Amino acid sequence: MCGIVGYIGRKPALPVILDGLRRLEYRGYDSAGVALTGSDKVGLTKTEGRIADLVEKLARETIPQSTVGIGHTRWATHGRPSDRNAHPHTDCTGKIAVVHNGVIENYLLLRQRLETAGHRFRSETDTEVIPHLIEEYYKDGDAAGTGGALVTAVRRALGDLRGYYAFVVLRADEPDHLVAVRRGNPLIIGLGEGENFLASDIPAILRHTRRVVVLEDGDMVVVERSRVQITDSEGLAVDRAVLGVEWDVEAAERGGYPHFMLKEIFEQPICLQQTLAGRLTAGGPRSPAETGIMFEKGVLGTEEVVALDRVFITACGTAFHAGLIGKHLIEKLARLPVEADIASEFRYRDPLIRKGDMLIVVSQSGETLDTLEAQREAARRGARTVAITNVVGSSVAREADEVVYTRAGPEIAVASTKAYTAQLLAFVLFACHIGVARGTFPASRASLLLEECKGLPSLADAVLDRAAVAQEVAGRLARWEHVFYVGRGLDWAVAMEGQLKLKEISYIHAEAIAAGELKHGTLALIDNGVPVIAVSTQPDLRNKTISNVQVIKARGGYVIAVATEDDPEIAEHADEVIWLPKTDPLLAPILAAIPLQLIAYYAAVARGCDVDKPRNLAKSVTVE
Repeated sequence: MCGIVGYIGRKPALPVILDGLRRLEYRGYDSAGVALTGSDKVGLTKTEGRIADLVEKLARETIPQSTVGIGHTRWATHGRPSDRNAHPHTDCTGKIAVVHNGVIENYLLLRQRLETAGHRFRSETDTEVIPHLIEEYYKDGDAAGTGGALVTAVRRALGDLRGYYAFVVLRADEPDHLVAVRRGNPLIIGLGEGENFLASDIPAILRHTRRVVVLEDGDMVVVERSRVQITDSEGLAVDRAVLGVEWDVEAAERGGYPHFMLKEIFEQPICLQQTLAGRLTAGGPRSPAETGIMFEKGVLGTEEVVALDRVFITACGTAFHAGLIGKHLIEKLARLPVEADIASEFRYRDPLIRKGDMLIVVSQSGETLDTLEAQREAARRGARTVAITNVVGSSVAREADEVVYTRAGPEIAVASTKAYTAQLLAFVLFACHIGVARGTFPASRASLLLEECKGLPSLADAVLDRAAVAQEVAGRLARWEHVFYVGRGLDWAVAMEGQLKLKEISYIHAEAIAAGELKHGTLALIDNGVPVIAVSTQPDLRNKTISNVQVIKARGGYVIAVATEDDPEIAEHADEVIWLPKTDPLLAPILAAIPLQLIAYYAAVARGCDVDKPRNLAKSVTVE
């Protein structure tokens, strides 16, 4: 989700690269850097902070007058924001430079191997293994000192890399080409006259060309001034279509989507990949002492987990709804008592939290003040704190004892979508981890669940393929001023998030009810035609939910069910059904969230609302 720009041509490369990076600023970033080909080593300048800070630093340095270069804006996933963790990263010789988006899953093993071979690492990032690995293969006999050797070395390095990534490589003494690879993360080529471009997103190069090639997974490309060669990882040539971009710059920033929110909804499959990347060991758990899940800091060893007395979860808004799912998961898998609190209330009820307890704080930005203060209160009382957050180096991450990063990438729209589903998946991994460690969740069952997790990105794609159904539903809901959501168990927590999305961007009043509570008051509001969205993904509660749906229908309510494909009975009782692919019930909330996000989005569009900037709301709430 970071920004990549590469240029090779006849013009000075630096202004082109800086302009491209500025046009990617909307994506969010914490550091920036550039590398240019020089006579001996690459000219490298990078810094924590904004592009303006990079420009100031460049003004103080001697920069090669090069026509070949690469640049990067970083959204941290490994190593907190700093000058040394900023991209580009180089090898030991300083001749090879790399910019990279994504996650190298096996970077720790590769780093250990390379350090044993004598390589010196300067950063905490997963990215740095790439230039060192290329350097290692460049030394070999068939890749030493001959023209085009960089291509050979990169291709050999690919055989060692595991994960989802896109990267661009240059070498100081091979200034006639750039080499780039796509494996799961977006990368495009911009075609010019006597010049060519590489970028992670179209806005970076739109000022220079509207002719682009979108690389596909597995593509490797050698970009020269006057030609582009695209191959697969084995070196066999492949053809990719040249597209003419007709978007304006503003639309290009959104990837052609009309709003950032819709773009971010459709980014969820790759975000789920990123959340999983590098965290599942081959074969899954084999014993209670081996959970099959790896976190950046080795979150909670077996002895620490066994010693836990209770778990508290606190968050605000959408993150709190993720926490409600987390409560269910931890109680079910780890058999620990869990309390979930809204962060703004946590401190003021004098919570009975103490040493031996654990507080999990959830925050997309990691800067939500109510959540941060709740975390500090728990720490003062001796509890262990764990942060589930999207931003490396954020306040909640720095102050937590342990951190699980969601890796969803920057969210631009105020209404959170991809960060929420990434939080849900992080909770699945966390609950599975401590359940296996405590011996309350069998390793065999955990292996099956983790295998199901691997399929979530493709299942999310399948849900998005049915977006037109959600759009039709939203068109009808847009005419109403009141909509109700119902569900039971995990489905009630999903309903809570669904109703929040609808009201925060469409301004339709929405309310989520635990379905069994309908008869205790809310049923008085159900009348002819009143729309009710019923979430039903949990097999053990299906009959109860159907019974509640029948009660709604008897009062004239119009029921839209969100259910899995293995539940045909719901169609006999609901007015219409939005179907979800079958998956483990513990993972179903992740898929069920997507059509509810789409309904909220399309309802807001139908009502003419400002989707990305809903009234009275802000992206990060840093005041109480």
